[in-house]
Amino acid sequence: MRALLTIVGIAAFLAGLVFVGQGSGYFPYPAESFMIGQTRWVQYGAAIAVAGLVILLAARRVRRAPL
Repeated sequence: MRALLTIVGIAAFLAGLVFVGQGSGYFPYPAESFMIGQTRWVQYGAAIAVAGLVILLAARRVRRAPL
């Protein structure tokens, strides 16, 4: 469970950073993306990145299962 939460948290954090990058125009790839230069996607990306960090913190608190 801990590993799964860690993977999901990292994926959400990275996806949020991509959203922020595209929304702000710093990561304009692909060039025809509808997200480029849209402030709304910066806000969505920030929320997703924060959610990813919360999931990562929760993963650290989960106890490891005994072997």
